[in-house]
Amino acid sequence: MAFAARPALAAGKYTSYNYSDMVWAPYGPFWRQARKIYLTQVFSAKKLESFEDIRVEERRHFFSRLRSLSGKPVVLKDHLCRHMLSTITRMVLGSKYFSESGDDKSSIVKLDELKAMLDEWFLLNGVFNIGDWIPWLNFLDLQGYGRMKALYKRFDKFHNYQAEDSDLDVKLTRDHIKGLLQKAKEELDRVIGRNKWVEEDDFSKLPYINAVIMESMRLHPLGTFLIPHSAMEDCKVAGYDISKGTMILINTWSIGRDPNSWDAPEKFLPERFLGKETDILGSNFALLPFGSGRRRCPGYPLALKIVRTMLANLLHGFNLKLVDGMRPEDICMEETFGLATHPKKPLAIIMEPTLQTIFTELVMFEK
Repeated sequence: MAFAARPALAAGKYTSYNYSDMVWAPYGPFWRQARKIYLTQVFSAKKLESFEDIRVEERRHFFSRLRSLSGKPVVLKDHLCRHMLSTITRMVLGSKYFSESGDDKSSIVKLDELKAMLDEWFLLNGVFNIGDWIPWLNFLDLQGYGRMKALYKRFDKFHNYQAEDSDLDVKLTRDHIKGLLQKAKEELDRVIGRNKWVEEDDFSKLPYINAVIMESMRLHPLGTFLIPHSAMEDCKVAGYDISKGTMILINTWSIGRDPNSWDAPEKFLPERFLGKETDILGSNFALLPFGSGRRRCPGYPLALKIVRTMLANLLHGFNLKLVDGMRPEDICMEETFGLATHPKKPLAIIMEPTLQTIFTELVMFEK
């Protein structure tokens, strides 16, 4: 509770309507009411269950697109992003609200433009802004106040369009790819079979797939740091005196690689989670993919459902290959820093469909 506040950073002021969204709002009645709305009207178990048809339909569209690109280089990240945007906007807004090609005049924004806006938001909300630490340097605009204000106006246009309408998302390191894929595929073939897709209800029977996801969250968290917290009162933590108003930065990347908590922390070993009840909601503070406490991400139930089904079905329905002439050691593992980390150089791969029976069903679905 002592660290439930947020510091008043420039990103919250300029990209989140002057600290009035769930991420940057100060702790208090407004934030508690907003969180209550999120948890009861968007991310409750009953609401998520009611939106399952949308997730299934968008998942089928996604795999149908991949099948049509069989044998061609595919930047999987771009297709996953489109899938996430389609799913979430349909669930929350009742429509995609973007055009795939730009030909749809009823859409307020093109897909590429909306993706660029979100990428910019994550970047600007995650970078260290020197003006937040040395206020008298604010006037220099060293890290993008102008960019933040411009982004605010673009989102404002998008939000106004929604308000006027009454029809209301893993990287693999080169040293474990082959063995991981083989074990995961064997579990999927054994439990699911070769004639159906993996559904959300199947994951209680897929311990290795769940372990792969948890190990990915440990070794490659969404961001290096959680969104900053601020101390609401004077307190003492691990023998350290923390004064009221102190900004708290939580390094999830370091926590996930701490040798005091994890054996062989630099190795990707999904087996470390097998046969164990490991909490991913932050109660043991060794694994914090969604944060912890009152400021934990309220959308984690939806995120887990989408990540699990998309990864499992990608592995179940396709063989993944590098493009001709590319070796595993050529994969660029550098990342860009921001609120969310991304590969610095997107990886293009070849998708080869393997389950012809269920892909025939996809063709019928698209018709």
